[in-house]
Amino acid sequence: MNNRNLIRFDWAIKRLLRNKANFTVLEGFLSELLKEQISIETILESEGNQKFENDKYNRVDILVKNSKGEMVIVEVQNQSEYDYFHRMAYGTSKVITEYISVGEPYKNVKKVYSVNIVYFDLGQGDDYIYYGKTDFVGIHKKDKLKLSDKQVEILGKNEPFEISPEYYVIKVNQFNDNAISTLDEWIYYLKNNEIRDEFTAQGINKAKELLRVDKLSEEELITYKKYQEDLRYSASMAWSLKIDAEDRVRKNEKIQIAKDMKNDGMSTEIIQRYTGLTEEEINSI
Repeated sequence: MNNRNLIRFDWAIKRLLRNKANFTVLEGFLSELLKEQISIETILESEGNQKFENDKYNRVDILVKNSKGEMVIVEVQNQSEYDYFHRMAYGTSKVITEYISVGEPYKNVKKVYSVNIVYFDLGQGDDYIYYGKTDFVGIHKKDKLKLSDKQVEILGKNEPFEISPEYYVIKVNQFNDNAISTLDEWIYYLKNNEIRDEFTAQGINKAKELLRVDKLSEEELITYKKYQEDLRYSASMAWSLKIDAEDRVRKNEKIQIAKDMKNDGMSTEIIQRYTGLTEEEINSI
């Protein structure tokens, strides 16, 4: 069996993992991440599930409803996006508002988990897995606000954070390939499209069998290769834009240096020697 040539997780989300027979894969990954046994009841429609012609790369998402009626957003983001944290906040808010009916009490607000698999350096931090939740801490006493005994009784929750959305960020490219936990085994696959024989994480054996490239039909293989090419093109364009931006910054710095040298009365020849600008560029300053 070829365990070193597996389908990318984001493409699998779009094409394979929405099939009920394949829920085991996503259930295994989420169970390892959330540290509880996850059973998927259904996969709901989301923007990223739509197969639009221009939806080629960058973002893929899937909305899962588990057996407890909770919502799990799984989003894969390939390219850098400065307002990505805002999108996370918008995504959870949108799910909350869409899945409560007018006239329902607030206690029926759905619990939402936001799972974000990113292939760029989001924010600043040295870890590769981050977790966020809402706690209320006293400004003066530094104590944590708890639910009352009655709230615990009627809401079935023990802590306020269990009501609000919880967030997970997996920074795939910062993982060092040293799989020391079963969750790491999943992240190893997310980074390398490979599952080692010794891996034992929940759902990973199903993924190793289901997500083999050599199991794709001829039509699926063509589509998958096109998707990979789109990702490479997108990455190349992003790199080119970055280089162009850096070049513009360097050019502007040289022009400022030339301007200062010119104001100090230095000759065009000297300015050329130290800035690399052409005579025409210097004369136009």
